[in-house]
Amino acid sequence: MRAVIEASLDGVAAPTYLTEAGESERARTLASADAVLAWNLGAELGPGELAHLSSAGLIQLLSAGVDQVPFDQIPDGVPVASNAGAYAEPMSEHVLALALALAKRLPQNHAALARGVFDQQTRTRSIHGSFVGIVGFGGIGQASARLFRALGAHVHAINRSGRTDAAVDQIGTMEDLDVLLGAADILVVSLPLTRATDGLIGRRELSLMKPDAILINVARAGIIDEDALYERLEHNPSFSAGIDAWWQEPRGQGTFATRQPFLNLPNVIGSPHNSAMVAGSLTRAAARAADNVARHLRGEPVRNLVDRSEYAA
Repeated sequence: MRAVIEASLDGVAAPTYLTEAGESERARTLASADAVLAWNLGAELGPGELAHLSSAGLIQLLSAGVDQVPFDQIPDGVPVASNAGAYAEPMSEHVLALALALAKRLPQNHAALARGVFDQQTRTRSIHGSFVGIVGFGGIGQASARLFRALGAHVHAINRSGRTDAAVDQIGTMEDLDVLLGAADILVVSLPLTRATDGLIGRRELSLMKPDAILINVARAGIIDEDALYERLEHNPSFSAGIDAWWQEPRGQGTFATRQPFLNLPNVIGSPHNSAMVAGSLTRAAARAADNVARHLRGEPVRNLVDRSEYAA
């Protein structure tokens, strides 16, 4: 990443890499920083080191999600910017791949063939003409909408404002969630995990969905109730889910585990939270993040500033 970071900051700032600073230099380096570029602040900085950032004008994340940021340890008044939208294109392809695989019953048919069952009778589904609901219409949601619309799907999305310049058949607000859940053939969850969205989709919300709906989650697992989703999938084999974000993952919890045996279900496709991980994605994300740092240092408006109140405990 260093080449693209240094290219973005050329003539604006000289980057210093904390991994190259000795233990005695770390505090001084952090205290003198005009901006900080990081992936996982809680892991990269030791106990008490975030307190040294009181003079920093910006903390810029390489990651799009900010739910793991220890906001309570960051000095008041220091702005934090996410890297929202940096991984939208590869993630939208992943969304489409999961939706297509489930609509075409690829896991079920593969398993049937392995058992010697040649089932040409059970119908699969078409994306063309389907109703795709997107919960959270930022970069990932908009990129997904473009792909679904190219296949002839009708896309209805919701965001906080109820407004968008992106091509979409209908846009609404979170107050329209119940209506969207009931109408969607395919539901894409692509909004941040905040205090307001934690547990947003539980038993009641899942019960509103069509019996044969497809649910795709490439956001954060905590947005959906784990037990409720498993029960829905287990008791309704025509309902299916593509899960990229899990409730217990190695980063943060140390290991991958599920409280429920999702991966034993024939109507589930899982991926290891790698929807963004294609060749070059991290380099492009680093360039985007460094460009935002350069904007700050030039006195230009910074993109994707985070509202701390949405994440504070």
